[in-house]
Amino acid sequence: METENPVDLAHLQSRRINRSLSFCDLGLGGGEPFSPSAFRDYSSDQFPSSSTQARRRLLAGCTSVPPTTASDSPNDGFISQLVSDLASCSIEEQRLAVMEIRLLAKNNPNDRYRIAQAGAIKPLISIISSASDPILQEHSVTAILNLSLCDENKEAIVALGAVKPLVKALRVGTSTAKENAACALLRLSQMEQNKAEIGRSGAIPPLVGLLEGGGPRGKNDAATALYSLCSLKENKVRAVQAGLMKTLVELMADLESTMVDKAAFVASVLVTGLEEARAALVEEGGIPVLVEIVEVGSQRQKEIAVVMLLELCEDSAVYRTMVVREGAVPPLVALSQSRTRRAKQKTEKLIELLRKRSSYGGGSAGSYVSP
Repeated sequence: METENPVDLAHLQSRRINRSLSFCDLGLGGGEPFSPSAFRDYSSDQFPSSSTQARRRLLAGCTSVPPTTASDSPNDGFISQLVSDLASCSIEEQRLAVMEIRLLAKNNPNDRYRIAQAGAIKPLISIISSASDPILQEHSVTAILNLSLCDENKEAIVALGAVKPLVKALRVGTSTAKENAACALLRLSQMEQNKAEIGRSGAIPPLVGLLEGGGPRGKNDAATALYSLCSLKENKVRAVQAGLMKTLVELMADLESTMVDKAAFVASVLVTGLEEARAALVEEGGIPVLVEIVEVGSQRQKEIAVVMLLELCEDSAVYRTMVVREGAVPPLVALSQSRTRRAKQKTEKLIELLRKRSSYGGGSAGSYVSP
């Protein structure tokens, strides 16, 4: 995780609480937001910071500007020199400058704003766009990620054209560049007005690819970014068209994995208010998977599965019949005995829907419970 300045800790904690609520209030009843712990913050820079001082001494040997002040915070002259070195003809000088900016922005919240004000954002974006050196691109992507942790920088990062280069890194960068590009896009998507631009810039398909084929951290990063972006309907449509539902159903079906909760949260966002997503969930075999989760999943997994089944069944007799034929009623009845109010309310509503007479089958939905 990022090292936080104690002076800013209360402000940062407040921001995190607000962000968690916006991510996870899925309306499960009882006026309680759903637990945000499914989306842990995987977006911190994983680069080791123990050798920061050694790097500064190396950089100091290349310039007459002293790297630090008495308080061990870099002075404005040193930051300006780093920004100047970003445009150097020497790849080595660029690497040293980018690495130092990356570390400064990782470790000190105050420096994030100072670095941006010194003009670092635009040359970092240029480096990401050129992709002439994959490692240099990786460091630049991560520097942008770290700078985006400062809310005041987000608008400038987007305005200076970072979104498309980040999407490019998400498609063709190193594995770390892809992960950190996903994280950076997530940070930028926390400003509502950026979600449409990120979606229109082609971010959704490579995020789906990262969720399907990435490592553990990549999957987490992609799931969290997709969760944020798909609060916007046009991005939901893009996600369904990119085949996201197939990947989500496969992840939910693997009940031994750590991705069940995250995949379920993303799927629940898609099916809410989008018929194409509900159809895709059914087409990809989602109903048997959701019923199995209601039977043997964790309490949280059961609750989110009920939310999705309710979305499917409210307006479709066909889906209600399919759910009943999968044997959903007995585990739903058992779940309705839960002491958790939010689970009880939604589950009882779903059971009532399933007991309605089918508009085309001529019999009670409950008649399908016993084969």
